[in-house]
Amino acid sequence: MGGWKIILMAKKLITEADVLSAARSGIKVLSVDDNTVVTPSARDAARRMNVVLTEGSAAPAVTSFVDSVSIHTPPKSKERRIVIALGADHGGYSLKESVKKYLLEEGYTVADVGTHSEQSCDYPDFAYAVAALVSSGQASQGIMIDAVGMASAIVCNKVPGIRAVAAYNEFVARSSREHNDANILTLGGRVMGVESAKSVLAAWLATWFGGGRHQARVRKIQEIEEKFSKRGSH
Repeated sequence: MGGWKIILMAKKLITEADVLSAARSGIKVLSVDDNTVVTPSARDAARRMNVVLTEGSAAPAVTSFVDSVSIHTPPKSKERRIVIALGADHGGYSLKESVKKYLLEEGYTVADVGTHSEQSCDYPDFAYAVAALVSSGQASQGIMIDAVGMASAIVCNKVPGIRAVAAYNEFVARSSREHNDANILTLGGRVMGVESAKSVLAAWLATWFGGGRHQARVRKIQEIEEKFSKRGSH
């Protein structure tokens, strides 16, 4: 039969088990492209478990915005196998270094996107880098530190799949996780001391999403995001 060859391209399959496994591992975003088949039960599980199926291209490479991402691993005896994306601008650099030490001591792997000094820089670059790692599923959660914390939360919340909160006390930190399933915490390096920041961070990391009535509300947030994402694609 002539010289023609038929090449069948293997498609990636995402099943309900894949979604449940991702959720148990703390992964909140699964990338779906034209070469991916998602089963109906997987889509149902994604809705139940609050896992976002991102369709289309992934977020731009982090290295387009920052010089490098350095990976720091904890001692094997304490390893949790959870990756936390960590970033700061010059106003948050000093606190970032203390937070990084604390995270490593607690067994987290840290993906440090910078900045790496107190030289003046632009917080949107580093906030975006943290958010991109979380949105793409390369990090389970993120922490971004600028001078006050508010500005970076604004940046992070522009990235699909991100729910960032600026927290100044343990109550806000716990509420953001239990009620809103916040996946990025922003802190203020010039309005918080090291011990205060560590107590807020500890509360945030220790709190799980409550689900239940909160699940429906978070889903409404996602629907608003999806509505404007679709509008922008036309």
